[in-house]
Amino acid sequence: MKLISWNVNGLRACMQKGFMDFFREADADVFCLQETKLQEGQIEMDLPGYYQYWNYAEKKGYSGTALYTKQEPIRVTYGIGVEEHDHEGRVITAEFADFYVVTVYTPNSQRELTRLEYRMEWEAAFLDYVKGLAKKKGVIFCGDLNVAHEEIDLKNPKTNHKNAGFTDEERACFTRVVENGFIDSFRYFYPDQTDAYSWWSYMGNARAKNVGWRIDYFVVSENLKDRLEDARIHTQVMGSDHCPVELDIR
Repeated sequence: MKLISWNVNGLRACMQKGFMDFFREADADVFCLQETKLQEGQIEMDLPGYYQYWNYAEKKGYSGTALYTKQEPIRVTYGIGVEEHDHEGRVITAEFADFYVVTVYTPNSQRELTRLEYRMEWEAAFLDYVKGLAKKKGVIFCGDLNVAHEEIDLKNPKTNHKNAGFTDEERACFTRVVENGFIDSFRYFYPDQTDAYSWWSYMGNARAKNVGWRIDYFVVSENLKDRLEDARIHTQVMGSDHCPVELDIR
């Protein structure tokens, strides 16, 4: 089973930059998007063979997630069931026979860390949410988590230490996720791989120089560990400032 996750940074723009070519080539069983930046009715996606699910932010042109799946889920829910966190279209959960798939777009702490306090509230609520799911069956959550967990996960850790996405607080939240029985699938397979990034700034020719961050993840609950086959980062795929990431699972 192949799962793909991609922060498309505006789906309408990404559609003009080869989105459908990669979508068809990937032929994923489940394909998750973040930062669709859409409202209902703003795009028509012709995806034969897939069920489509969308979660839109109330604010126009902002955030938003989507999930496409070949197999119809038992149930699909939107948000995490916490009023203050469910206005920005950040989460879709699809329940299948023996696991949940969750696409998530974690809030960015913003410049000057203006949203860090909110981010900490979100992190606690989201961890509670996925822990609750994991009590019932396996959990796979994926998306732009807006954090590089360790120094190996970004090109310039020293100069970014107190910047959004690499603060001690954000990294500690991801450590808590791992301590609560979840696995960073890419590091499970490639614990020492350097220069493996999924996001590059549009500034300074960063992508060509591979000055990037790994902030897009597939995270799986411990009880699915024996079913993991591989995790990949599709750095060659253009169309967004992020590239797609993949999980292969039995």
